Amino acid sequence: MGQIEKKSIKDIYKLSSNIKFCKSCVISNQRPRILFDKDGVCSACRFAEHKRKGIDWNERQNELSLLCDQHRSKDGDYDVIVPGSGGKDSNYVAHFLKEKHNMHPLVVTWAPHIYTEIGKQNLTSFVDSGFDNILITPNGIIHRKLTKAAFIEMGDPFQPFIFGQYSAPFRVAIQYKIPLVFYGEDGEVEYGGAMENADRASLSYEDFISNRFSSVFPSSFEKYGIKKKDLEKYELSSNELSEIKKLKIEQHFFSYYRKWIPQENYYYSVENTGFEANPVRNEGTFSKYASLDDKLDGFHFYLAYIKFGHGRCQSDAAHEIRDGHITREEGVALVKKYDGEFPKKYYQEFLDYCSISEQEFNEIIDSWRGEHIWKYKNSKWILKHPVWLDK
Repeated sequence: MGQIEKKSIKDIYKLSSNIKFCKSCVISNQRPRILFDKDGVCSACRFAEHKRKGIDWNERQNELSLLCDQHRSKDGDYDVIVPGSGGKDSNYVAHFLKEKHNMHPLVVTWAPHIYTEIGKQNLTSFVDSGFDNILITPNGIIHRKLTKAAFIEMGDPFQPFIFGQYSAPFRVAIQYKIPLVFYGEDGEVEYGGAMENADRASLSYEDFISNRFSSVFPSSFEKYGIKKKDLEKYELSSNELSEIKKLKIEQHFFSYYRKWIPQENYYYSVENTGFEANPVRNEGTFSKYASLDDKLDGFHFYLAYIKFGHGRCQSDAAHEIRDGHITREEGVALVKKYDGEFPKKYYQEFLDYCSISEQEFNEIIDSWRGEHIWKYKNSKWILKHPVWLDK
């Protein structure tokens, strides 16, 4: 595979050398695009406060009703696209739109890299609860090449799934001429980002293009045997983008209209769509009900831990703190216990899927370690500044 080039994490993601943690939750300033105010509180926590105190949710419900009235079909044809995997969040969105607003959703699923049994079961249960679904599965050879390339060049093997998940629903919306696409939460404000976006219901066409489909894959992918033609399922063409504008297809965030609380989404989906959690906690965290579909999920979160010093548990704990379910002290204890746990359950399947050796895996991982985040001591890597030692 050749020499793996060491990445400059600080430069790539514009990270500060001075690691700080939010005084309200457990997230650090190493999360890309998160902002801290003068009181040391992160923008995600400030947005959580805004959800509790600054939003009239009854008024937002009225806005949702008006939007659905505008788009609802009169003859039962599909009138809204919901990108969904059979997971708790998309199940909640699709069911709420159908049962509470008499919409006729078509759920579009971009297949996981490697399905888990619980993931397959949940998608089947969701469809059986009364929904039409289109499952799109990309070319396996190309998808594996892209996954390996993204792992090496982008530090995230999950990127091919993410881009397919964005492009597929809009391609279906064009084909069926459905002008409304409903995603779940607005991650940019829900997990950190500028508060100037706190009250946006949707992305403008220009933001939609720049945020989702500008320079999707690096040119370096060519050396992995990937041709421009191979990327057609992952990127929307200029003609398709023109059709989105012509058909006035809108992308909306359900979290703008309904207060987004993942734990409550879970209970709703269990009650209404047959959703089931894992019988055991997910590797790297304490939770059992999120990101269950793909055997490669754990490596997406593990790479975040390597690059930024915070992984799946830290993200989960931060949201639970913001939702008032646990204290910051409890969150810190959970992070110390679970964050950065190696996803060993599907490790060999990951190596086989990407056609790499264990030595190559370790070289790639180490190439993404930020020098300001990690130090090598007593024959192992340790965090220089973990949250439980923060003063």
